Amino acid sequence: MNRITLTRRSLVSALTVATTVGMAALAPMTASAQDAYPSKMVRIVVPFPPGGSTDLLARKIGEKLSAQWKQPVIVDNRPGAGGTVGADHVSKAAPDGYTLLIGVTGSNGIAGSLYPNLPYDPIKGFTPVTAVVSAPLIIVRNERLSAKTLPELVAAAKAKPGSITYGSPGTGTSMHLTGEMFELATKTALLHIPYRGSAGALTDLMGGQIDLMFGDVLVVMPQIEAKKITPIAVTSKERHPLFPNVPTVAESGYPGFEALSWQGLFAPPGTPAAVVDKINKDVNAALASPDIQEYFVSRGFKLGGSGAAEYKAFIEAENKKWAGIVKTAGVKPD
Repeated sequence: MNRITLTRRSLVSALTVATTVGMAALAPMTASAQDAYPSKMVRIVVPFPPGGSTDLLARKIGEKLSAQWKQPVIVDNRPGAGGTVGADHVSKAAPDGYTLLIGVTGSNGIAGSLYPNLPYDPIKGFTPVTAVVSAPLIIVRNERLSAKTLPELVAAAKAKPGSITYGSPGTGTSMHLTGEMFELATKTALLHIPYRGSAGALTDLMGGQIDLMFGDVLVVMPQIEAKKITPIAVTSKERHPLFPNVPTVAESGYPGFEALSWQGLFAPPGTPAAVVDKINKDVNAALASPDIQEYFVSRGFKLGGSGAAEYKAFIEAENKKWAGIVKTAGVKPD
């Protein structure tokens, strides 16, 4: 009995030693592999067609990373279903840092609460890496609308519920849900008119077929400058530097109101922390470069840059916020 006990103890001791030695031997190899990242081509998946702001952003970041990493960094456009096709692809990719996603408000902040059969989990399905860019929406009106200010708009909407219309690029987009958020905050009832993209909504806004848009800065800025539409308010907590005379919704009587259109970098779930940290550091350095700062700030964007843990908390908060809007407003996908 004693001999059997001794043998078992010896075996356990031997296994413990072997495991410790094995792990010690493996640790430098793992660290070495992570230190060597990247050792081959990296793909940045853009869930939209070429030519848009997300695509351009990814290409500019990719150029910086490729020069630093001495490895090709290519953009892989995988459009469809409001960005969810590309997001789903990255969510299921190998967790090695060689497939990344530029995710947006719709695909990584709203879709989880809007689509019950979404093939990925917007929280568990990704490793958030860093914020990239963000911008508020601008509430713009056509010149025929009698309400010239936000208080006047709210008063007119309350006087005749459902009489004031606003267009969006489609049901469930951040522009649509910001409108729903605005209605809840101001206790008004607007009439949502969904379009297939921003172009149609903007054309009808200028033509007087609809009254308002909660528009992307990049989309509406040229028409504001041409004085074809007029800004009423911005949806960030602070005034926009390109529109310093336009008040925020928050300062117009609705404190705490904030709705941002954002883009961020995501990796598949399970990507090693050391790899995530390296990507985070190098992307943030790229975002801080003067040429990228100048290009995007002049177009109304705020460049991001954040720690991975900080960005994870932001994404969780955004999903919670938009889920509340979707539920309270009773929004259903088309």
